[in-house]
Amino acid sequence: MGLFEQLAEKVTAADKKIVFPEGLDERILTAASRLAEEGIMTPILIGNIQDVKAKAKALDVSIDSCDIIDPNNYDGFNEMVTAFVERRKGKATEEDAKKILIDENYFGTMLVYMNKADGLVSGAAHSTADTVRPALQIIKTKEGVKKTSGVFIMVRDEEKYVFADCAINITPDSNDLAEIAVESAKTGTLFDVDPKVAMLSFSTKGSAKSPETEKVSEALEIAKEKNPSLVIDGEFQFDAAFVPSVAEKKAPDSVLKGNANVFVFPSLEAGNIGYKIAQRLGGFEAVGPILQGLNRPVNDLSRGCSAEDVYNLALITAAQAVGE
Repeated sequence: MGLFEQLAEKVTAADKKIVFPEGLDERILTAASRLAEEGIMTPILIGNIQDVKAKAKALDVSIDSCDIIDPNNYDGFNEMVTAFVERRKGKATEEDAKKILIDENYFGTMLVYMNKADGLVSGAAHSTADTVRPALQIIKTKEGVKKTSGVFIMVRDEEKYVFADCAINITPDSNDLAEIAVESAKTGTLFDVDPKVAMLSFSTKGSAKSPETEKVSEALEIAKEKNPSLVIDGEFQFDAAFVPSVAEKKAPDSVLKGNANVFVFPSLEAGNIGYKIAQRLGGFEAVGPILQGLNRPVNDLSRGCSAEDVYNLALITAAQAVGE
């Protein structure tokens, strides 16, 4: 059974509701129709009800089992405004909130915050910032987590790996990298990855010395303090983390033994380049980015996504909600 078949089986019994702010997008409607008809979850589509129904009819997809909510005609809007003002703690007035919450991403995020939905998937027609900003302002990060980060699950046949951070933090410091490592290990367990974490660099165990390598070494120690039971090591070049024969030569005493499956990149540029090389040259499917460290699941699509990508990320989002 493949990853997404496993996730579908896992989340179907949980009866989760996932909100899709981009209710008029063809890919969103196609995926939502499939998710609802298969009985996996209840999609909540945001948009003018008649417009959403007309678009679905034109696409010849059924959304009869989906919920549709129009922010402009929502019975609970005043309650939402009050909750938003309280959450923003003086940073937004009631009048501000009424304007802000007409925005579909803010509206959808508030549905998650108010427990009227279990997670959110957006980004098919919006930037990452448009998706992440409301989540950071409303959902916020978990206690003890300072920053959210973005991982990809790299899938090829039965192989599964976690690559982080490939989406959010441009120049993480040692504390950021340690936090990313701990949260990425947790994410891995959601997808049946027994986490063995490698902190990546251009150096293996001091083979080169620079501020960049020392940052990774410091992150390793901080991560161990955060979670002493974590199987983690670094700093590693990728081959020493992944190839047992190379690990035997370069890091024979490492706990990883060349069997790492969670890879923490030292910067966003390295992570972004790395996952795309694995995707395009290695034939891996890159699932994500999956946002981690938030109190509730919110995930960001690529604007170049397909309906299949939407379907898969919705499964992941629901799985995160099950694992809360």
